[in-house]
Amino acid sequence: MPATLTPPAADPAASVRAGAVPRRRTRLLALPEVRRAAAATALFLLALPLQLAGAPALIWGALYVLSYATGGWEPGWEGLKALKGRTLDVDLLMVVAALGAASIGQVMDGALLIVIFATSGALEALATARTADSVRGLLDLAPATATRIAADGTEQTLPVDELAVGDTVLVRPGERVGADGRVLDGASEVDQTSITGEPLPALKEPGDEVFAGTLNGTGALRVRVERDASDSVIARIVRMVEEASETKAPTQLFIEKVEQRYSLGMVAATLAVFGVPLAFGEAFSEALLRGMTFMIVASPCAVVLATMPPLLSAIANAGRHGVLVKSAVAMERLGQIDAVALDKTGTLTEGTPRVVDVRPLRERGLDEVELLTFAAAAEHPSEHPLARAVVDAARERGLDLPATEGFTSAPGIGVMAVVGGRTVQVGAPARLLAEAEAEVEVEVEAKCAADAGGDTDGVVAALVRELEESGRSAVLVVVDGTPAGVLGIADRLRPDAAATVAALTVLTGTAPTLLTGDNPRAAARLAAEAGVEDVRAGLLPQEKVGAVRELEGAGRRVMVVGDGVNDAPALAAAHIGIAMGRAGSDLALETADAVIVRDELVAVPATVALSRRARELVVQNLVIAGVFIAGLVVWDLAGTLPLPLGVAGHEGSTVLVGLNGLRLLRDSAWKRAAAEGTGTPAGAAEL
Repeated sequence: MPATLTPPAADPAASVRAGAVPRRRTRLLALPEVRRAAAATALFLLALPLQLAGAPALIWGALYVLSYATGGWEPGWEGLKALKGRTLDVDLLMVVAALGAASIGQVMDGALLIVIFATSGALEALATARTADSVRGLLDLAPATATRIAADGTEQTLPVDELAVGDTVLVRPGERVGADGRVLDGASEVDQTSITGEPLPALKEPGDEVFAGTLNGTGALRVRVERDASDSVIARIVRMVEEASETKAPTQLFIEKVEQRYSLGMVAATLAVFGVPLAFGEAFSEALLRGMTFMIVASPCAVVLATMPPLLSAIANAGRHGVLVKSAVAMERLGQIDAVALDKTGTLTEGTPRVVDVRPLRERGLDEVELLTFAAAAEHPSEHPLARAVVDAARERGLDLPATEGFTSAPGIGVMAVVGGRTVQVGAPARLLAEAEAEVEVEVEAKCAADAGGDTDGVVAALVRELEESGRSAVLVVVDGTPAGVLGIADRLRPDAAATVAALTVLTGTAPTLLTGDNPRAAARLAAEAGVEDVRAGLLPQEKVGAVRELEGAGRRVMVVGDGVNDAPALAAAHIGIAMGRAGSDLALETADAVIVRDELVAVPATVALSRRARELVVQNLVIAGVFIAGLVVWDLAGTLPLPLGVAGHEGSTVLVGLNGLRLLRDSAWKRAAAEGTGTPAGAAEL
């Protein structure tokens, strides 16, 4: 097992953690929406205390006017352009509502509406810009230059964009691969986390495929270019994320789907309520008062508020419990899902290799402690993920590791060191067995004991086969040229993985699907432990997207849960995407609609259940608002509804639905959601 390579300091990409996207952050004030919102807010905050302190109206009034102009001019202008195209834009309605409030003396209320509206637009613009930053930053994983080997053997450094299919490039130890291609010569282990999402480097030998942006190990590779830079896997990931984000159906809250028609209907009805009685001889003042009253009681304030408080309360409650849901739309969509696709490494599993089996060959005189001590001491100087797993296992058992001498590492084979005067090799069973067999044959020939070595090889081969068939990576330990035992290394299932799979099955009615770039045996083992039956292994990013679209083509609303760069296209393509926050790549975190900040997988079904509870409250609120609006409108049209009573009824219904939505802020709401997610009685957590 070769040591993991510490990339040279000269390589700027080496500082980027595996799978992460280098940061290219758009500056906040570079966005015009942010500048407008900040200015409008500042002016409002200057005017409000002056108004409350009794300063001259001319001063605070001027500040409010500037706040109106700063925050409302652009959306108002866009709304007028939309109106020209025969569309009643919500932006224009917001500005008109603010101006209407000002016209009846509620200048501060109108300014506050402008500030809230401008801030919402700024947050949306910022989220869009940050996602674009991460998509563009993904291209930084691939190096800017590569070393091309000419036909006469000379080397030339040139931009990767100038590489052509058929060129041969040299990838030195610690460098990132410059283009998708196939190995012609050399052997090395390559970290492919950015493509496959798997934590262990893959051995690359002549004939094996390599991908642009992956990190080479200790060996040098000569690679024949097989794809243009614009068609590399990493470039295709970028395109897939962008295309999935652009082609995703426009996301709207439920109430926004009827807002356009309701607004048009309300405007038309208000004009009719004012104009018809006036045409039949009613006094102008009475017709105007009736029309104003109708406009107030029919205003959709309570209807709009029916939606936002439950969803925002659910977002706040989920945030307190380690789940960041990025928008009300995302919270609403969580409750709509009826299918789930899970990544394996870093999502269902911890994402870190661990020693799960220690199998000494008893006839060699070593027990488990001694075998692990020898292996950990030999691996201690290495930084390879498997080496760290062996050393961590020894430390967890409190073992004292003796000093080592003469440490060496060979790509694709393993490490060798002298531990306590004995030569210890740790690495790939196939390679080390071949070497050990050769040495044993010489020894056997000298001692005329021809069958001793063969029995050992048979036992070791059986152990290796048993571990590999169970989805573990087998590591052979050879002491003084003789096999001494085998270690089984695997990525451990998260403690809450099985419970999460069961809960999601209850919530959606179907068991989740496992989508992974790992090999089928390892995937099948983990899936069996977690309770997943539909396993799709060995998938590249575009194949994960294909699996998601296949499910959606069958009429399913799919939630994807993942953590890596390779999961980002699927997260973008899904109905809703959730990223694991602690080890998640920057691209996955930016692309996803929600982030599990604490990496508690069981929070996923709890959040889905909380979203469904929020949707129930939205329906309740719409019924309450509808009853109030209908009653007040009938009263106004059939009789004489006093304006103060109409205002009181309208505002009362607004307050009532707001308070009903705020019920989801309580901790008991999360407890009930968590109980619903697992199918257990909520008990005292009932709302």
